[in-house]
Amino acid sequence: MVTKVQFGIFSVGDVTTDPTTGKTPAEHERIKAMVTIALKAEEVGLDVFATGEHHNPPFVPSSPTTMLGYIAARTERLQLSTATTLITTNDPVKIAEDFAMLQHLADGRVDLMLGRGNTGPVYPWFGQDIRQGIPLAIENYALLRRLWREDVVDWEGRFRTPLQGFTSTPRPLDGVPPFVWHGSIRSPEIAEQAAYYGDGFFANNIFWPKEHFVRLISLYRQRYAHYGHGTPEQAVVGLGGQVFMRKNSQDAVREFRPYFDVAPVYGHGPSLEEFMAETPLTVGSPQQVIDRTLEFREYFGDYQRQLFLMDHAGLPLKTVLEQLDLLGEEVVPVLRKEFAKNRPAEVPGAPTHARLLAAKDASETVGA
Repeated sequence: MVTKVQFGIFSVGDVTTDPTTGKTPAEHERIKAMVTIALKAEEVGLDVFATGEHHNPPFVPSSPTTMLGYIAARTERLQLSTATTLITTNDPVKIAEDFAMLQHLADGRVDLMLGRGNTGPVYPWFGQDIRQGIPLAIENYALLRRLWREDVVDWEGRFRTPLQGFTSTPRPLDGVPPFVWHGSIRSPEIAEQAAYYGDGFFANNIFWPKEHFVRLISLYRQRYAHYGHGTPEQAVVGLGGQVFMRKNSQDAVREFRPYFDVAPVYGHGPSLEEFMAETPLTVGSPQQVIDRTLEFREYFGDYQRQLFLMDHAGLPLKTVLEQLDLLGEEVVPVLRKEFAKNRPAEVPGAPTHARLLAAKDASETVGA
């Protein structure tokens, strides 16, 4: 059966002091916690675990494929992805090889989300200029696509040394490259890039009002159709989300407030209530999370992937695992049922290796 919508979690891997206890986890503890969270995601029936990529404190996931390879060996069906793979500062050759290797080890349970990240200093650390962020993203991805689709590549560009007769190894599993999402918070150029190639577009629907992401996703859908990949409704869309739950909404607000108030990302700014009103952050009961998430379909149309951020701001591992129990047992089953209602047949299901391989085989049969 084709999975229509994938539900999962993503982690940015921050090491943050718990404001209620004053305890700061060690890097080792945080890395191991991320693995535990991924295993729990599979246990409770979620579809996807995605990790960010960062190269600066207070974050730990500097090598996503290492972590995902370890998780792949300990899971059976969980789709493994990234919440950002830095297309601007990573070498496209290394991305091609690392993710093809991971794809083989995980028997195809791999995709990735390309992005520019939100840490300016990372550019000079890897020999690049942040002022070239968009051109780097465009050129590097054009090369990455060729490395996965052509056995021998001759190439020359602006930002790295030329390639002559180069073959990236290993080749993608079954000749099918990992599915690519292009992630963006603010850049229409990235929505355009995703549309041009017919790839997925992931709107990290967390920090901004819905109207902003409605514009970005609408642009992507229109341009997807413009480039001949299908109707706007057939474009492949993913969304971020951010939730904290307890059985009783008042308990959720009371427990989460101290974490929100001092969180490095949004602390010391708008109040929790203001932030919930203006962004998709939902702090409350499972039913409130269900109701809020179902609204996303009304704003953005039918989509293929929903990821939630749940393990940040210093929340202890025990609390995160309790959140995953609620998500897997009370929220996602209802969302699956509701999202399936009145979903047009022509809207594609979530991208998987099996689906991409079937499309490749069908295309080759038609062309034969």
